[in-house]
Parts: sequence; structure tokens; C-alpha cells
Amino acid sequence: MPQSKQQLASFEELLSSAERSAVHLEMRDSYAVDYEKSGFAAWKAGRRLNPEDRASWWTPWLDLVSHTVARGVAIRRARIVSEPVSEYIRFEYSGTFKNVAAGEQVRWLPRRQASDIALPGNDFWLFDDRLVMFNHFTGEGDVTEFEHVEEQAVIKLCTTAFETVWERGTPHDKYQV
Repeated sequence: MPQSKQQLASFEELLSSAERSAVHLEMRDSYAVDYEKSGFAAWKAGRRLNPEDRASWWTPWLDLVSHTVARGVAIRRARIVSEPVSEYIRFEYSGTFKNVAAGEQVRWLPRRQASDIALPGNDFWLFDDRLVMFNHFTGEGDVTEFEHVEEQAVIKLCTTAFETVWERGTPHDKYQV
């Protein structure tokens, strides 16, 4: 059963407590999360981040990822995307170099190659094959809540889904939008 909101550990606590792995499966073609709105608007207006100017794009999130990877935790992110990709996915793709610079491994899988994969209904993070954090969104892409699940059947579904997507996915440096 999901834990109540008062009992949920924060994402930072979950990532900081991970010992071996943290994997993230993203399946939406657009998101409307508050912390990306200004960056997305700037990108649509033509602003692009310069990978050489690290000080202009390095954030506390990237510090957390970098420190976690330095502790020996593998962080992998897989994205299932429709093709041709949406404007939002082009934006996301253009900034993925930041995730990679922090130590994440990222792969992309065209949605048409995922038709035979049993996928959970929501994006998720899976920590050390012990806890799934589902991300719930509105139809417009705003976050509504997070749900933590420790049921073994759900963990197995998420593990199998992620590993299948990962195996089929194209590494970020080889994927083209």
C-alpha cells in the first residue's frame, strides 16, 4: 500500500540512502513541472546552454547526482518517446548533457519499440530494487503527487520494465532527435 504523504521520504533522502542503484523511467512526451517552465520558455525563444560554461547550468540537483554517483551508486534514466519527438522532448534532449556530466547514464527508446513491454502506468524511480516512487501527473504534465510502493510484485514489474527499456534503448550520445 502507498504510504501517506506525511510519511514519505523526500526524493533527496531516497537518493542519498541508495546504496547500489537508482533508475528512472520517463514515459511522457511533455511535462509542465514548475522548475522547468522558465528554461523551456527560454529554449523556445532560442536560448541554448553552453556545455563549456558549466557555471551557467550546474545546479544543486546535479551536485546531488554527482555525489551519489561518486559513492558508487549507478544512476540510469530511460526515456520512452514518440517520434517524431515533441518540442518538449527536443528541449529535454538539448539539456541532457547536464545529466551525463553529473554521472547519469541516459538512454532513449522510440515508443514504437516499446509496444510489447509491460509498463507500469506512471513514470517512476526505483531505488536499490527495494522501493518504487511513482510520479503522478495531470494530463497537462503538472506533478500531483508521489507514491512510494514496496510491494515485491510492483518492484518486479518496474525492474523488468526498466531493464527491457534500457536494453533496447539508444545511449544518449548515439540518439538523434
